[in-house]
Amino acid sequence: MMTIPWWQTAAIYQIYPRSFCDANGDGVGDLAGILARIPYLARLGVGAVWISPFYPSPMADFGYDITDYCGVDPLFGTLADIDALIAALHAAGLKLILDFVPNHTSDQHPWFVESRASRTSPKRDWYIWRDGQPGGGPPNNWLSEFGGSAWTFDPASGQYYHHAFLDSQPDLNWRNPQVAAAMHDAMRFWLARGVDGFRVDVMWHLMKDAAFRDNPPNPHYDASRPPHEALLTVHSADVAEVHAVVAGLRAVIEEFDDRVLIGEIYLPLERLVAYYGQDGRGAHLPFNFSLLATPWRADALAVLIKRYEALLPAAAWPNWVLGNHDRPRLASRIGLAQTAVAAMLLTTLRGTPTLYYGDELGLPQVAIPPERVRDPWEKNLPGRGLGRDGARTPMPWSARAFAGFSSVEPWLPLNPDFARRNVAAMDADPASLLNLTRRLLTLRNATPALNRGAIADVAAHGDVLSYRRSYGDDGVFVALNLGVAAAQLDGAPAGVIALSTHGDRAGEHLAAPLRLSANEGVVVRVET
Repeated sequence: MMTIPWWQTAAIYQIYPRSFCDANGDGVGDLAGILARIPYLARLGVGAVWISPFYPSPMADFGYDITDYCGVDPLFGTLADIDALIAALHAAGLKLILDFVPNHTSDQHPWFVESRASRTSPKRDWYIWRDGQPGGGPPNNWLSEFGGSAWTFDPASGQYYHHAFLDSQPDLNWRNPQVAAAMHDAMRFWLARGVDGFRVDVMWHLMKDAAFRDNPPNPHYDASRPPHEALLTVHSADVAEVHAVVAGLRAVIEEFDDRVLIGEIYLPLERLVAYYGQDGRGAHLPFNFSLLATPWRADALAVLIKRYEALLPAAAWPNWVLGNHDRPRLASRIGLAQTAVAAMLLTTLRGTPTLYYGDELGLPQVAIPPERVRDPWEKNLPGRGLGRDGARTPMPWSARAFAGFSSVEPWLPLNPDFARRNVAAMDADPASLLNLTRRLLTLRNATPALNRGAIADVAAHGDVLSYRRSYGDDGVFVALNLGVAAAQLDGAPAGVIALSTHGDRAGEHLAAPLRLSANEGVVVRVET
């Protein structure tokens, strides 16, 4: 029998380490806090944990500005703590995926300090330095995603350096083989310690146009959108040579058994699927973020699912994401009443699902008072609603002081309803979203049709989205009512309801037509 890789059947759970659990009482989550919550993760039913960066950093972008790729920032713990976490996760049957940030470092990284020292520095070419325009000004019109030019002038050397994000996050030069070798060695450091793979930050940014041509204007730009979207990034990201870089990362992964390479890629589906690589030698899972932006309607979702499936290369495994640390919380995007339907969608579509911590509780996007804003994007571009702090607030574990997250005031405000929206309270409520998520993951883990099967008959019927999943003789039918009124579905197959989002129909024999309450989804066991 063919062995199916663990990353195809396991659900992935993203932890933002500053906000998951604070074990040492400083108001910031840490590795020891994650270790203490492994029983929660195991009971939830996920198969892998992805942790956002915990490396040494000045925290200008909260860990995405790294000064040492092979260490642990004291804020989060020590190398011994990460070793203990790896061992404990593995003992619990869980995998560990680390965030890897190869596009840029902190400007305090020793590599950049040396690169900046002089034009003749041995590490000068480790970063992207260019002369300005003959008449003055940056080398080209590229824009930073965090506002302003993507070039910063260095008076000491008289050149500009490139940064796709903060000016304290200079981009590495992946055209330099020494950079590639150093980054590959950093990957090996963690893989040898037992890490099960990487989520690669901004994978599509890793290579830039060799001629540094200006980016063209975006003819569809809406001034309400972030300023950097005024230009199409055809020369500063997603250039053809990036796929050779990704193939090099995959080659390092292949030096070790049973590991996974995931890519963060915000691109249209037609370009996203290229990151699976020629002959499948790219990322195992180029993150599919399309659910984050698609209108929450049955017809729009049906079109999306069918289009994505049609675009996938042969043998490529799909994946789906409903939330992460860079986008507003799911419950606030689609409404709390639909979060159970969304959980059923995510766990029953074909492909690997990634859950964002707290979405299993229906955490809302939290309003952050101006004096408590921490996100540099919001600070650079205030008033545009771009702040990410509201999606990064502490995990509420109980109704105790500081929600059981910490013994002191947390680094960001808690969700205002934490006294009732917390793990302890929702654990005790059989009808809670938390317990539904557990049941969904248990069903997915035990049902071959759901964790590895094919998908077919994707269709919208008014507000109802439906599809079939099958693997051998195992089959299920999924129907999801995205509407606020009851709905009826004719032609649903005969079977037995395995699970309803309302928690009250398991074991019910389905007789046509299928009737769904408002905001209800069902999984029906059928014969294939």
